[in-house]
Amino acid sequence: MNNIDQDNLKEFKAIIGCDEVGRGPIAGPVVACAVKVKRSEKGLLSQLIKLNVTDSKKLSTKKRKIILNQLGIDVKNLKVNHLYKIKYFNLCFEFCLNECDHKKIDKINILQASLLAMKLASEKLGESQSKVLIDGNKLFETKYASEAIIKGDSKVVVIGLASIIAKEFRDEKMTQLDQKYPGYNLAKHAGYPTKEHRDAVKELGPSKIHRKTFKGVKEYL
Repeated sequence: MNNIDQDNLKEFKAIIGCDEVGRGPIAGPVVACAVKVKRSEKGLLSQLIKLNVTDSKKLSTKKRKIILNQLGIDVKNLKVNHLYKIKYFNLCFEFCLNECDHKKIDKINILQASLLAMKLASEKLGESQSKVLIDGNKLFETKYASEAIIKGDSKVVVIGLASIIAKEFRDEKMTQLDQKYPGYNLAKHAGYPTKEHRDAVKELGPSKIHRKTFKGVKEYL
């Protein structure tokens, strides 16, 4: 992690880190999370770094769950489009989750769905003199100052935390969907196009939550 968070808090009253999970799967939603830290709570950043908060892809499931447990976040009880306030070491941060389902993805494409989910999550947190820090190289329209940061989930701790929350929330959701749509083993691969998953789609046909415009699905409609 570098000092992007700290540097922005010198200029802005709050920073909002945004990331999404689920662009690659052929089933299920794309999930976004936005995390806000105010300038008055900037001491939280060093505490999150001590917790080893970083890009969710660099952490095992066990390590991600340990981090969320330390923060008192239980993904099984989270809902989309809801504002959560978390206190850690007497310091507070806020976060919000949002998502675009398979139908929206098929309608507007996965890139636009990812940006829309991040936009909706961040809007729940926005306040005057905030800056939105977005993982990747694309921006979404927002009334706040914004910046796209390539590999932001590794460089900016608030984006890293957003990636962890989004990843664990989506994995839990795919586990639940596995029970509703058996035969695809969604709990194991979270909808990503593993050989096992592709073979199941070929054999069973796509389920209601498969992305109909994606390769590996559209061939079997």
